Amino acid sequence: MHFTLFAILEAALLASSLSLDTLAAGFAYGANNTKIPLLSALIINMICSATTGLSFVAGAIFKPYLPSGLTLALACTVLFLIGLTKLLDNITKSIIRKHSNINKKLNGQFFNFTFVLEIYANPETADIDASKTISPGEAALLALSLSLDGIAVGIGAAMADVNGLAVFLWSLLTNLFFLLFGLFLGNKIALKTSFNLSWLSGIVLIGLAILKLF
Repeated sequence: MHFTLFAILEAALLASSLSLDTLAAGFAYGANNTKIPLLSALIINMICSATTGLSFVAGAIFKPYLPSGLTLALACTVLFLIGLTKLLDNITKSIIRKHSNINKKLNGQFFNFTFVLEIYANPETADIDASKTISPGEAALLALSLSLDGIAVGIGAAMADVNGLAVFLWSLLTNLFFLLFGLFLGNKIALKTSFNLSWLSGIVLIGLAILKLF
């Protein structure tokens, strides 16, 4: 694992792309005048970063058992497909919203996967008690939904020899910064605005997948 300038920049780019959803979620809460206390923000940051880090470990464990050519192909395919999914994020989330009946399933099912998907499609629903403040428990749910993409990306990036430690360290910085900046931006605008940066994240991931082929 080398900390060359290229490896550090590559890790920063990947971590930033994974943090764009956090920026959008922060903006949505800020625009809705919902507060995220520092403890809740730190919980979101740690869970998102830890999930990405653990997915890198998983990818590194499986990598030695796969032929090098296949490893690269899998890595590029995963990054490309996740990037493509992010480009089509509005369609994906609209499908989840259409078929979700989460409002009928709140009793004792806070960590139900359907619930996590609902928060992924509508981050503002993480404020379960409508208190206009994200509690630590609600922050954990929000973090799980924001981490869904990071799991696949982390495994794929590990197989593509991206520096996992650098990505984890950058994630600790970018997730917290983007979340707080999104809140600040949303508070300043304070409007119900469509603010979806998933397309930009998709372009970055597809670009990384293509770069790994050369």
